[in-house]
Amino acid sequence: MARIFDVIEYRNEMVDEIVHRFPDDSSIGDYRLGSNIIVRDGQAAVFFRDGLALDVFGPGRHIITTANIPKLIDFIGKAFNDRTPFPAEVYFVSMKEFANKKWGTPQPIIVRNPGMGLGVALLQGFGTYSFQVVDPQLFVTNIVGKQAKFHTSEIEERLRTILLSKFQDLLGETGAKKSVVELIGLTEELGAGVRAKAQDDFAALGLTLKSFYIGNLKPSEKSAQELRDMGMLDMNVYTQLQAADAMRDAAQNPSGGAGLTAGIGAGIGIGNLMNQALAGGMANQAQQPTAQSPVAAGAAAGAAAGSAMPEVMTPSEAATVLRVSEEDVIAAIQAGDLKAKKIGNAYRISKAALEEFLKG
Repeated sequence: MARIFDVIEYRNEMVDEIVHRFPDDSSIGDYRLGSNIIVRDGQAAVFFRDGLALDVFGPGRHIITTANIPKLIDFIGKAFNDRTPFPAEVYFVSMKEFANKKWGTPQPIIVRNPGMGLGVALLQGFGTYSFQVVDPQLFVTNIVGKQAKFHTSEIEERLRTILLSKFQDLLGETGAKKSVVELIGLTEELGAGVRAKAQDDFAALGLTLKSFYIGNLKPSEKSAQELRDMGMLDMNVYTQLQAADAMRDAAQNPSGGAGLTAGIGAGIGIGNLMNQALAGGMANQAQQPTAQSPVAAGAAAGAAAGSAMPEVMTPSEAATVLRVSEEDVIAAIQAGDLKAKKIGNAYRISKAALEEFLKG
């Protein structure tokens, strides 16, 4: 049996709840003419009957009558008295600001970087935003539908998609005139730009974008690989970047051992390719009779320098030949990859041992 209500209100604080229907179960809400709708501060109430929104109430006490809801006369015939119950629904809508919602770039955004580095860069950003319902009837009708409860989590993904679209568009426009370094210093201006661009999209949902803050904007740490995957780098430039990464990783490798040995060999070999690329790149390689692997190229480079090596070297001198740090050479000795003679507290490395090490 349907319940007859004389007082309709929703006392919940609605922390993350945007809309709550009354009644919120599957029962039919039967209201009498003369019933009270109590709307609390920070709420609005949308009155529905037969799927049609008949009125919107602000904070305060409202009495259901054909005087303040004129369209009710179309549903309630004159043959009924004022106490006749009729089925209807009331949707309570939170009108407060929902703040500190998170946004971030799931994938880096490509922007122009004229006059610097590769001429392009990938940026990643994150921050917060807030929104508020400004048209409760539009929001309930177009977004909520017949749901009994509607939480912020159900629309956040849609809002983030709008924001990221506007953010990417704005970066493209601004990046054509500003360098990446300048863009990173314009977070306040970029945030204001996103707010302006997104307002129409939010208004179409019955919302307004109250704030959009960029907490951090920085180049992607994997820019080289991602640019290559996107087809933005040619092989020549990519090889140079990979060579720099290989030598950096070899120098920072604290464990020594086989990983260090491979890093030194690859660093020397790829370093040789870098020199070729800077002198003419792939054109120089095309003139070589046969292709060499990076490790073989490293060995060849070491052999070419062999005539300049002394017969006995200190770790520092060997590091100069290998183009690595002295600590890397000592780590290779202690790992057993590079043969050396320990005299007192010092190591001495023969020319033959270093040549053997370079051969792998």
